[in-house]
Amino acid sequence: MAKTQFTFREKLRYRFENTLSKGPIAIIAWLGVISALIVIIAATILMLTGINPTDSELSYPEALWQSLMRAMDAGTVAGDMTWPVRIIMFCVTLGGIFIIGSLIGTLTSALESSIDNMRKGRSRVIESNHTLILGWSPKIFTIISELLIANANQKKARIVILADREKVDMEDEINAKFPDTKTTKIICRSGSPLDLNDLEVVNPNEARSVIIISPEEVNNPDTFVIKSILALTNNPNRRKDRFHIVAELRDEENLEAAELVSNNGEASLVLSSDLIARVTAQTCRQSGLSVVYTELLDFDGAEIYFKKEKALTGKTYKYATNSYEDSAIIGIMRKDESVILNPQMDTVLEDGDTLIAISEDDDTIILSQRTPPAPDKDAIRHDVISPTGKERTLMLGWNEKGAAIVRELDNYVEAGSEVLVICNDERIEPVVAALSLELKKQDIRFVKGKTTERAVIDAHHVTEFDHVILLCAQDMDIQEADAEVLISLLHLRNIADTTGKDFAIVSEMRDIRNRALADVAKADDFIVSDKLVSLMMSQLAENKHLEKVFHYLFSANGAEVYLKPIADYVRTGRQMNFYTLLEAAAERGETAIGYRIASQKEQADKAYGVVVNPKKSASVSFSDEDKIIVLATA
Repeated sequence: MAKTQFTFREKLRYRFENTLSKGPIAIIAWLGVISALIVIIAATILMLTGINPTDSELSYPEALWQSLMRAMDAGTVAGDMTWPVRIIMFCVTLGGIFIIGSLIGTLTSALESSIDNMRKGRSRVIESNHTLILGWSPKIFTIISELLIANANQKKARIVILADREKVDMEDEINAKFPDTKTTKIICRSGSPLDLNDLEVVNPNEARSVIIISPEEVNNPDTFVIKSILALTNNPNRRKDRFHIVAELRDEENLEAAELVSNNGEASLVLSSDLIARVTAQTCRQSGLSVVYTELLDFDGAEIYFKKEKALTGKTYKYATNSYEDSAIIGIMRKDESVILNPQMDTVLEDGDTLIAISEDDDTIILSQRTPPAPDKDAIRHDVISPTGKERTLMLGWNEKGAAIVRELDNYVEAGSEVLVICNDERIEPVVAALSLELKKQDIRFVKGKTTERAVIDAHHVTEFDHVILLCAQDMDIQEADAEVLISLLHLRNIADTTGKDFAIVSEMRDIRNRALADVAKADDFIVSDKLVSLMMSQLAENKHLEKVFHYLFSANGAEVYLKPIADYVRTGRQMNFYTLLEAAAERGETAIGYRIASQKEQADKAYGVVVNPKKSASVSFSDEDKIIVLATA
């Protein structure tokens, strides 16, 4: 095959184009070369012709200088006196004008390109000890809000976000939500969390913790989360130390796969649907419990911390619960990092043990410097337990969490209890029928009906039910689904006000912005799915050990939070401090962490009457309708 022959011009043009493709630096270099040639040619002509633009003796360096000045400043040529000098220098000046103009245009274009690249968020982050968030969804705003509170006592906290969105768009939304981030700086970068090169941009190896958010507009969001975990744990350039990863999953079927790629527990996995189902089941039976959980999960108020206290080594758990005026002890983390919530009161604290406490902040867990006052023994009641019977639960609406909620309820209710599901989707009927075969303590039946219609609700005598659960409809727009829940909620509250019948209502809402509307409807218990998941992820990002604590709290096995009649524990109508409630609960093997004032249950500004981690020495008088909040096994 004959070799193709190229002309010298073609070869020269090819080399020139390759040079220009290298960017603004190459263009500037070529402009410099052309400028030098013009100056040198003009200086040479001046020397060969003997034309002198100045009154002094003309040397070659002087000729170069004079040519250079004309090329840089068009006004200089106005001082030339003879036409030969004017013609030569005019040509030099004309060349300079084109070159300077081209140089300015090139520099401007290069600067604009650099600014565009920076706005695209492709520059490498050189932060360390930062919180890294991978992915984007509405949950990110709750997470950022909680991290801002958690970072309030840090001087230079950093949150770095990597998502497959425009950097400017992310920054605009964040700035609109959080105009003042105080001591925390938020840095956004555009890229895919699944791409190893994009991950390198946000410096994950130097991150304090990594939060992986499940995306909203993806058919199978769990695959995104699992791949993101894999991109961190199986990265050939990963750090030697273990990562602290918190990741959200939606489908329990993907849990095993996520655990496999989490490299022996490097990732704390939050199963969002399971969490909401468990909390909904527990909350519907205990009015006010969702407020307690929200208090424990957010950073604004009292939350859970770990504190080593050598002074209590050798003391009992009961002694430790009475040793703090402003903190509530709820358990122990042993030296091997195993967690025990509400252990037996005579459990002895060993060397290396860590106390688990509810407190305003980690620096407010301070041993009391004085002996706690003796409890009012006369106020404590013994062996008084309010009877519980069969429970009837009304479930309005259905979604993927419905079956899990009913199964969870089956762990708590008495045998012979009942669940009625009202939904306008006929496809749910066989699902409910199959579920009925699994239940041990409840009977469940399905009725087709539109849950937003008052006639449908009235026809099933809602006042005869002990608990009502409102679920957002599946396969529906979030706002439309929330609107239906709110309409049903308004009907239920109107029925409660009209009949004087007070029944527990738990409403699920997917958009946190609709919470204010729920408050207007006097809903003291509600579940905002994304918010609860976001709160837990924020807490786990700050302290990995909380994973075991949350597993206890939200499981039907082990110690859980209960709101029980305070009249079963103490004699009401008399002044007493919280040390007395601690003693009354301890006698039953339970840990008291707060109380609920029934008269404030509809006051949102007073947390619906819920007080977690009260000041123990403060004197309070309780009524028969009030509740004590305890950690107990049943």
